[in-house]
Amino acid sequence: MTTLSVKDLLPEDGVRGTLVGRLWLPQVNGPAVVAIRADGVFDVTAKFPTVSALCEEDNPAKALAATRGERIGDLDAIVANTAPDGRDPKKPWLLAPVDLQTLKAAGVTFAISMLERVIEERAKGNPASAEAIRKEVTRLIGDDLSKLKPGSDQAMHLKQVLIDQNAWSQYLEVGIGPDAEVFTKAPTMSSVGTGMDAGLHPKSTWNNPEPELVLFVSSRGKIVGGALGNDVNLRDFEGRSALLLSKAKDNNASCAIGPLLRLFDDTFTLDDARRLDIGLNVKGTDGFVLDGHSSISKISRDPTDLVEQTIGKVHQYPDGFVLFLGTMFAPVKDRDAPGQGFTHKRDDIVTIAAPQLGKLVNRMRTSDECEPWTFGIGALMKNLAQRKLI
Repeated sequence: MTTLSVKDLLPEDGVRGTLVGRLWLPQVNGPAVVAIRADGVFDVTAKFPTVSALCEEDNPAKALAATRGERIGDLDAIVANTAPDGRDPKKPWLLAPVDLQTLKAAGVTFAISMLERVIEERAKGNPASAEAIRKEVTRLIGDDLSKLKPGSDQAMHLKQVLIDQNAWSQYLEVGIGPDAEVFTKAPTMSSVGTGMDAGLHPKSTWNNPEPELVLFVSSRGKIVGGALGNDVNLRDFEGRSALLLSKAKDNNASCAIGPLLRLFDDTFTLDDARRLDIGLNVKGTDGFVLDGHSSISKISRDPTDLVEQTIGKVHQYPDGFVLFLGTMFAPVKDRDAPGQGFTHKRDDIVTIAAPQLGKLVNRMRTSDECEPWTFGIGALMKNLAQRKLI
């Protein structure tokens, strides 16, 4: 992992927006909620012990602006100390900007990724079969379903046509049917942030990054801000069986969120998030480079619809939740042999970027090589109590 700089972190407009982060503070052996400002990084944990608590405010951006906090230091030094290689454990480093919120994810919300899920299913997790199946699926379904509204009469007609042609799939059901796929991505507090290693199951041989917009939602269902996410996916595991979704999605360090939470304010709104352009770059030590780019505007379901399908009378989240909105990318560029498609290699550097949200940068390792997750909810409560913050 190369040393990160502020350029690898901040949005294009710098600190103009309301930016929230979390740091590990060695002097208290625990995390801090911080505000990122022009004059430095400020610890606001005394007012907001958790990011979840801040998100519960009626107007989180206004509440944070009214809280000065205690200056910790310069962002440059903290960012430079974040990557695990060469980190000074006596100095602060960045964490994922999420704590007590439940980690949720929506799947099959973009047409292109929906088609790739159908291909995975038919290939039974074998990348060698994918190219031929991709051509056949595209012939039957087409490659542009972005204007098809899930659950509409038109979508239901297409469903019946595909059933008649024996081409229906469980992924098409959640892609164009009335009910969205929403699942729990990983345990609360298990996310890794920018600069950290992201994890792949050591038995996986066909996998990929999933760049996504991550919404931060309060316990009342109010969307308060956003960040970038990598919903790391194992195509071979899920392709063999959809019942392996938990193993495909939930492994140590397989949920990356960052670099910072940008709260909604006058500089960044939900409508801005709806139009967000997200870029993907993968660089391998073998010289391989993959670039991708797309827009949240191509999503099949509006973000508010996905939030409403996640929280309501049948499901509550007292500490709020974050919601991955689904990936718009399905990397298919051949890496080794023709027709084999893309899969990660050890030490790939994945950069997910958006002008308004900055860059989320992670090095890929197997999950057993990544730093183990040891600081959970119980440890956080004990630590905050010892610091007399709760």
